[in-house]
Amino acid sequence: MILRRIGASRHRSVGVRAPAFDSLIGDDRTENTVGRRSRALFGGAVALGGVLTAGALFAGAVTTTVARTVVMPPRKRSQDIRVVSVDEAEATIVLRATPDALLPGDYSFWFEQGAGHARLGQIVDRGVGTVTRRILAVDFGNLATARAGRFSGWYYLSPKELGVPFESVKVRTSLGSAPAWLVPAEGPTTRWVIQVHGRATLRQEGLRAVPVFREAGYTSLLISYRNDGEAPPSPDRRYALGDTEWLDVEAAILFALDNGAVDVVLMGWSMGGATVLQAATRSRVRDVVTGVVLDSPVVNWVDTLLYQGEAMSLPAPVKRGVLALIGSRWGRPLTGQERPIDLARLDFVSRAAELEVPILVLHSDDDGFVPSNGSRELAAARPDIVTFTGFETARHTKLWNFDRDRWNAAIRDWLQDQTEASDQRA
Repeated sequence: MILRRIGASRHRSVGVRAPAFDSLIGDDRTENTVGRRSRALFGGAVALGGVLTAGALFAGAVTTTVARTVVMPPRKRSQDIRVVSVDEAEATIVLRATPDALLPGDYSFWFEQGAGHARLGQIVDRGVGTVTRRILAVDFGNLATARAGRFSGWYYLSPKELGVPFESVKVRTSLGSAPAWLVPAEGPTTRWVIQVHGRATLRQEGLRAVPVFREAGYTSLLISYRNDGEAPPSPDRRYALGDTEWLDVEAAILFALDNGAVDVVLMGWSMGGATVLQAATRSRVRDVVTGVVLDSPVVNWVDTLLYQGEAMSLPAPVKRGVLALIGSRWGRPLTGQERPIDLARLDFVSRAAELEVPILVLHSDDDGFVPSNGSRELAAARPDIVTFTGFETARHTKLWNFDRDRWNAAIRDWLQDQTEASDQRA
């Protein structure tokens, strides 16, 4: 289109001036003036075309880069919180104030690009642009020399820290054996919960939920899935945002059935929420799924990606271009995807009528990564099966850390309601 515009400008310039030029032939002064004007118009059109071409190329490069970022597992995580000082004697750390750093509660703090890990507790002081928190433990790395880090909601690093029996198992998927943790209930049970972590995290994310489910009589299976760095990768080594990851959840359901499960609850965190919703509606063994629990879930990827694009101040054409790239066959050479992502299939606000099992949704309005709008819209669309528990200032997948009593109570009460409803049906 840019080339056509340049060509059209040149044609109009010559066409308009040709009669005057012909009538004044032989007048060197007029001929030179017309020539200069024509050349000026031509040069301006070329310059404008160059600017437009450069702009289009830049926008295309940005669009491709963002699209690849969406589907590619990150090699490293951003350390967005600066460490001001560490007082080992007082067991305190001073951090530059950010929305995460200012959250009440207990959190993981990763530093040294993941080579260091500490656990930070409550806020003990506030300064101008800073916050001082209690250091609960340093698991590895030298926190005293850390200059930056990031907060994480997944507080526990291993099931060992829960003080309950567990077993490392392998779930057979279509891509190979994927590692998982199996935490049995206190007594014999046929009720299982399968924990599905989010994008760019690991199965440790779901450890926070093990105690409340175990208390309710559930065996917990915490799984890995394709491209998370633990499970066998897909051929393209790209995320499908739940559109293919659900196959590994189905494999986990089959594992549970082979080991005595009769009723299965699926719990998904962030992108894991999108993944379990796919499993609950597409799996050949979905009839054994009796409920779904979602923490900070992606219910509609289009809205989520547009929201994140807005936060990055991306122009509208770039945001729409990203959606087109990851969702179209022609975009595969640019993103490296084996197949496009069906974004419409991942929209459970539009597909709410297809859901059949009870769902508990926990989401904070200040999430910062995944807007809570989709969760609220899903709850409004299906009040018959969706229970929504909203938070205001707990950020993304940090609801347990912010208020674990309320978080545990919401799940405990919901599980009790499902048990009573099941008993009544029986």
